[in-house]
Amino acid sequence: MSHNKIREDKTCLNCRHVVEQKFCPNCGQENSESRKTFHHLFVHFFEDLTHYENAFWRTIRNLLFKPSTLTKEYLSGKRLSYLAPVRLYIFISFITFLLIALFPSKTKDSLTKGEKEITSNFESSEKNSLNVDKKKYFQLKSMKEIDSIQKYGKESEKLNSFGYWIYGKAVHVTETNTKKEIIEKFVESFFHNIPKILFIIMPFFAFFLWLFHNKKRWYYFDHGIFTLHYFSFLLLMFLIMFIIDRIIGSFGEDSPLSLISNVTTFVGTVWMCYYFYPAHHRFYGESRIVSFVKSVLLFFLNAIFIVFLLTAYVLYIFINLH
Repeated sequence: MSHNKIREDKTCLNCRHVVEQKFCPNCGQENSESRKTFHHLFVHFFEDLTHYENAFWRTIRNLLFKPSTLTKEYLSGKRLSYLAPVRLYIFISFITFLLIALFPSKTKDSLTKGEKEITSNFESSEKNSLNVDKKKYFQLKSMKEIDSIQKYGKESEKLNSFGYWIYGKAVHVTETNTKKEIIEKFVESFFHNIPKILFIIMPFFAFFLWLFHNKKRWYYFDHGIFTLHYFSFLLLMFLIMFIIDRIIGSFGEDSPLSLISNVTTFVGTVWMCYYFYPAHHRFYGESRIVSFVKSVLLFFLNAIFIVFLLTAYVLYIFINLH
């Protein structure tokens, strides 16, 4: 509750509107003295911080353990007690991808290890079986060869304009980068652009919700708020599992504490997969059977769309590597 001293002058300092009471009816600004004592600033800061912390932890608690509660509360008008949906998503997204950027080594080590295993398995099978020439599988034809085929080859061997353009990009990438450089640049670009991917996915996610529900009862805005809270939950769960995994991982892979990380990852993953069903059922108020059927259909519909989007994005990253 504000204890600011009210100005005797009834003219709003912000919009010059006449203020009859404590707050300006035109712009909402409090008609209080603009010059503050240090004591007032300290007390005001403490009050704001306490209010923010209460709202923050209340929001996080409901987001994690009470599916759809935040969405219902927000749409019912109870908004000051919780963080706004957009602010919540941006905050969690920022922290998540900041930590991923600061501690990426485990991902890169895993990819490098996987690359070595693939190479080792290939070399082993090469020695024990067909004595295959790697170049047939891993080296693309030069653009001179492709141009020759395009000009003198059979029609069945020629590429269309789009295929030719893609092939040219692929040749450029493989000629200017080693296999290790391609993997490192790809991983870096992929994680750097995940926030953009999520921003593209969310409007479509809300659109699919809109398709499956009563258009007169629910606005697209309602589905959008539900989507923001759901994606905030997914990011928050990933962030929690990520932090636990990195903290326990600092003790070494053979540490007895690694069991805690494995259990947390398993439980967190199960909760992430299940969460959408109770959230959908409680928010839209449909029967459990109808909610379950719609949840399954929405899951597969969004999964297909996300796979398509990620496939297109992976191709985009690859052809744009330098």
